[in-house]
Amino acid sequence: MADAGQPEARSSQPSGLMDLLGVAALLLDGDGRIVLWSPQAEKLFGYAADEALGQYAAPMLVHEQHQELMIKLFAHVMGTGESWAGAFPIRHKNGSTHLAEFRNTRLLDDRGDFYALGLATDESTLREVERDVALSTRLISQSPMGLAILDTELRYVSVNPALERMHGIPAEDHLGRHYREIMTSTKFEVVEAAIRQVLKTGIPRIDQSTIVGRAPADPEHEHAWSISLYRLEDPQGHVLGVAELVVDVTDRHQSAMEAAKARQRLALIAASSLSIGTTLEVEKTAQELAEVTVPELADVVAVDVLDSALEDCHPAARDGPALFRALAVKAAYPTEAAEAADPPGHLAEYGTDRLATQCVRTGRPILITQADDNDLASIARDDHASALLARAGVHSYIAVPLTARGQILGFLGLTRARNPLPFDEDDLALAGELASRTAMCIDNACSHQRMRNAAETLQRSLLPEHPPRLPGLEVASRYQPAQAAYEVGGDWYDVLPLDGDKTALIVGDVMGSGIDAAATMGRLRAATSAFADLDLDPAEVLQHLDKITSGLEHPIATCVYAVYDPHRAECRIATAGHLPPVLVRSGKHPELLALPTGIPLAVGGVAFETTTFGLGPGDQLVLYTDGLVETRHDPIDERLETLLRVLDAPDRSLEKTCDRLLQELRRPGDPDDVALLIARTHPFTPTA
Repeated sequence: MADAGQPEARSSQPSGLMDLLGVAALLLDGDGRIVLWSPQAEKLFGYAADEALGQYAAPMLVHEQHQELMIKLFAHVMGTGESWAGAFPIRHKNGSTHLAEFRNTRLLDDRGDFYALGLATDESTLREVERDVALSTRLISQSPMGLAILDTELRYVSVNPALERMHGIPAEDHLGRHYREIMTSTKFEVVEAAIRQVLKTGIPRIDQSTIVGRAPADPEHEHAWSISLYRLEDPQGHVLGVAELVVDVTDRHQSAMEAAKARQRLALIAASSLSIGTTLEVEKTAQELAEVTVPELADVVAVDVLDSALEDCHPAARDGPALFRALAVKAAYPTEAAEAADPPGHLAEYGTDRLATQCVRTGRPILITQADDNDLASIARDDHASALLARAGVHSYIAVPLTARGQILGFLGLTRARNPLPFDEDDLALAGELASRTAMCIDNACSHQRMRNAAETLQRSLLPEHPPRLPGLEVASRYQPAQAAYEVGGDWYDVLPLDGDKTALIVGDVMGSGIDAAATMGRLRAATSAFADLDLDPAEVLQHLDKITSGLEHPIATCVYAVYDPHRAECRIATAGHLPPVLVRSGKHPELLALPTGIPLAVGGVAFETTTFGLGPGDQLVLYTDGLVETRHDPIDERLETLLRVLDAPDRSLEKTCDRLLQELRRPGDPDDVALLIARTHPFTPTA
């Protein structure tokens, strides 16, 4: 920028408002002759300078009917010295007429002679510019969106009233100050960097930076602002600065936060369906509840049951102190609040004035959004525990009864300290849902202590055991659920003995996640087994599954269906949108089978194809779901190459091969399930 008071060097090309208007200048002597004529006058009137100079202005520039008025106005300006401004119809050299906006002023030279200076521009162009300026001015001044103009040094040049209100700083206190002098919070470092990038590249940043905080105009409530940035240039392309547009998007931000919170709750419920009750052991079930709850819902969680419910499998009386046995305690981080809870296995008596006792006696949940010292005393088992809670910064608390079949077994206690958000009614409802699921599992454990592990039971129900005899085949399989706590998929495998010593090998994957996907998987497994018994061609089986799947809640699924015939030493196989199986021929390197991919089940409209190939003794067929090879960060081709590399190891048992594949290809936190099935042929002798 030029120093104050110094002219700024600019190109002769149009770059400002005067050039945009194309203001023409002409000078008349006392007799009304043209003595000076600008290039803009030539453009406005059509006459070159050598045509205009020395000519009387009135007959050349206006039609005959307007000449008298023009001469009268000229005489008035010259005689009185008063300026005249207004629109006047002019005649172009080509004979056309259009309005021009004039500013006429009398000039005096050093010899005492008077001249008339006329400044003129096209009237329609002037009106258009005026309208644009008026519209821009009104929009900027009245818009609820904040607008600031910053120069190339990031100093404020202009601020509209809306931004004044947002910042709580008058416009005049902005002017000349650097952006970060006003926006001092560290969160605006990102915005400053974005402004500099826009200045450098000219690429606008539209609704890409969202700042959340409290405005001086409304310090009691949190707001969210979306910031857009645009580089400003003059008509010739000189960079003038940056326009910052600030829009209050608090409603949109809150809706997004609420939607995210709702999704988190649904995911937590889905995770609890898988994670809670994997065994019929009381302590394990309580620990699973704690694992699910922290840190998604609470900073610290404690699960306690009435000792009478554990000993006699029935609740205690509804009066007097309550004797609890602690089952689980979990904290999101090291904190004294965890020390205030009873350690697992510990028996503790809580008086009638304690919230835990009130919760199990009344059967009603308790919500404390902002806990004070009295509340902390009612939460803790004694004064020492209360002091620990206070030092830990516990500020919000929930107690929910563990109720199953109408009986209260204990309570779930949740606290927040580092998490600044207080518990609300939605959190209370979610805690109640988790407690209800857990209480049912605990009640079942009290009634069925001999049952070992619910996870093993679930595994047996979802994943079939291999038949004891598979003619000409040896198989091994694995199922590994998603390791992300809130995901569950619909992957499955099956091994089905068929007539004629044949064996059907199936691996499938229901797209999506959640309990519904698992239910769809169960239905598809049952249907596949039924069609397999009909000894249909693999493509026909997939065709029937395609029709069935379209009526299910999760209609999209992939599947690979293979039938091995030991008498013919051949395999017939068809796929429905599934990843290609791997064929490992004895003594050779593994290869991906080049099969017609087909379309996923329920898409419809395309027939499936069956491919037939031979299998010799020792050959292996590897079927798997996409969770084994697909990741968010690695190209699928590279992952498939890794799969082939891991399989390229001779003389390894199928069980070890399964374990090695999962070890090499799976990562902690993988969000998808894996179903894996490996079959190896061996010499077959038909029975008589």
